[in-house]
Amino acid sequence: MQRRPGFPARLPGSGAPAPRPAGAGAGSTGSSTSRGAGGGAGPWVPAATAVGVGLDSAAVRNRMVQKLAAGGITSPAVLQAMATVERHRFVDSGLVNQAYEDTSLPIGLGQTISKPSVVARMCELLLSAESARAGGGLARVLEIGTGCGYQAAVLGQLAREVYTIERLRGLHDKARDNLRPFRLANVHLMLGDGMLGYAKGAPYAAIIAAAGGDAVPQEWCDQLAVGGRLVAPMALTGGQQVLLVIDKTPHGLKQSVLEPVHFVPLKSGIA
Repeated sequence: MQRRPGFPARLPGSGAPAPRPAGAGAGSTGSSTSRGAGGGAGPWVPAATAVGVGLDSAAVRNRMVQKLAAGGITSPAVLQAMATVERHRFVDSGLVNQAYEDTSLPIGLGQTISKPSVVARMCELLLSAESARAGGGLARVLEIGTGCGYQAAVLGQLAREVYTIERLRGLHDKARDNLRPFRLANVHLMLGDGMLGYAKGAPYAAIIAAAGGDAVPQEWCDQLAVGGRLVAPMALTGGQQVLLVIDKTPHGLKQSVLEPVHFVPLKSGIA
């Protein structure tokens, strides 16, 4: 049986693997979130949250989540995940005071951390897929574009297993450092070309992309399981980006075009 990459991992041809952090195989710490919960009755209720290092983030994070709920996010699992993951740990120190505003922020190398509302929206779309509903939550997820690691941490609260690929070595290393304190044993970081996906981990119950191109790579569709869902930005004629949802059914692919979004462009190769 082939071993799956640990935390972090690098794809073939991307250089020597980084040292495995001590204790990386341990379970996640401190969170009472039950992974794989796709919903539930009743409104989201803020849980007791630990005080963040250097920032008393519990209150501001709960206010952020309340705004997400008021803005239309209804999944208790998503709201709890957004309340659990401390976004200020993933932004530069000079931007900490903006960490819980609903805005994208620069993370270096021309990339950004997505708005909390966009992360929550895309995660909720994944949880509403047929396979997630039938299985009581998300199974294996592929994330294209790790960035600073924030969305991977949120997905780690929602899915049984997360594979996340970043093409920029500097961001891959930053995400590794950001995620290490969370000790999410179900999140696997890889340095590689996200346009190729990760065939060794397929099939995936869900694929989510944090960058948009003119078309969805065929490799992503091939690696999606039947009943699975792909959520990604895509550029229409004229350059406007929209959120695209692709459901893989026994009869083929079903596409739905949703609201306008703004993501960094999808690129190939490793840099």
